[in-house]
Amino acid sequence: MVRALADWWDAVELWLTQLAFPFQVVLAAVILLPLCWGVAAGVDRVVDVVIARIAQRRDG
Repeated sequence: MVRALADWWDAVELWLTQLAFPFQVVLAAVILLPLCWGVAAGVDRVVDVVIARIAQRRDG
């Protein structure tokens, strides 16, 4: 199973590196922008929850 996944990833990586640079940039942007946005939104929510709990303990 792991070997099949590694072989698939190698094929994707080879395909990506053989693309022209502008296509690589577009694909990276299409994948990385939503991923970074999602991570930032998740971190923001976690920080909000932690701050709310700290404020609750301080007030209570």
